[in-house]
Amino acid sequence: MTLQSNVQNGTTSTSPRLKLQQGISTKQDVHEAVRDLAAQIKQPNTQLSLIFFSDEYDPQQLGQALQEHLPGPVIGCTTAGQLSEVGFQRGGMSGASLASDELSAIPYLIHPLSSQTEQVAQIAKDVQERLSLTELPAFGFLLVDGLSMKEELLISALYMALGDVPIAGGSAGDSLKFKQTFVYYDGELLHDAAVFTLFLTTLPFHVFKHQHFLPSSTRLVVTEADPGNRLVKEINGGPAAEVYAQLIGTTIDKLNSAVFSQHPLMLRIGNDYYVRSISNVEPDGSLKFFCAIDTGLVLTIGQGNSALESLNNDLLKMKNDIGDPVVIIGCDCILRRLEMEAHGIDDSIGQLLAKNKVVGFSTYGEQFNSVHVNQTFTGIAIAG
Repeated sequence: MTLQSNVQNGTTSTSPRLKLQQGISTKQDVHEAVRDLAAQIKQPNTQLSLIFFSDEYDPQQLGQALQEHLPGPVIGCTTAGQLSEVGFQRGGMSGASLASDELSAIPYLIHPLSSQTEQVAQIAKDVQERLSLTELPAFGFLLVDGLSMKEELLISALYMALGDVPIAGGSAGDSLKFKQTFVYYDGELLHDAAVFTLFLTTLPFHVFKHQHFLPSSTRLVVTEADPGNRLVKEINGGPAAEVYAQLIGTTIDKLNSAVFSQHPLMLRIGNDYYVRSISNVEPDGSLKFFCAIDTGLVLTIGQGNSALESLNNDLLKMKNDIGDPVVIIGCDCILRRLEMEAHGIDDSIGQLLAKNKVVGFSTYGEQFNSVHVNQTFTGIAIAG
């Protein structure tokens, strides 16, 4: 979907308890774009603004413009595309503000990620103090540098430290350039950083993970891996790419992004399966993944289900759980969008997301509770 014009007035979704104000801008000048977007989403009693933007804007100027034109807590990041009121948005920026007497949001910066252990401990201490004082239900939302390769350690540490606080989140993108990604915090766009936002609310909410893949009967064992570099060198005792190609019924020369997106690997944790997606074949025949894989893991080849039907069913279940969401803060893997484009269903999926008030972005990875995943749609639905 290509944007042809700006939305001048934004769109509103409201309930007696929560008001959502959405907007988009495709203006090329960074200051004009932020002014345009801010005019659409400003509203009284705003507790948080979420801004998602293309990497086409100068980071320093964008940080200054966001701080100048949007008061109060603001979080956001660069993307591989936005999820907005028009569905899948490419280029420009999109955003939303949340206004409610029953919701508060507290962003925490984690920077640099190399010292995340100490920072997470301090965040956990502050969160536990807030929870003990308010006794309110809580959830967390994480935005993290999508090229840091530190998401696994960070989400695991956060979830373990915070106890019963459910978390969803996404890894920032840069329009598939894979050069540099940024998160926004207090007037600055930062890399090697993450922003964790604690939400305290009496509103109904549902933290979710959605995927349209099911485990097949084909299993394999990772016999040599370099998890620090997200490399799998051997599968079932043989060269990783060669064995993987044989298992899915093709040859190594035919392996590409489209094939990987249709045949991801899945890891079982407890009673649930999590997607592990392949990035590319390395010159030595190893497989590069979008997340860390350890030696000894047993993985299953995933098989696709109907993406549109599966998403619609999960959204209906969500409505049955909490009522009609006023907003869904969503992190949808860029691999899902590319797969949907290849099958010609991206407009239909985008319209379904827009209809359900999804505000978010196309990611380089997703987080759900303690796990970093790929080819997944994670987020938080909030009703009123």
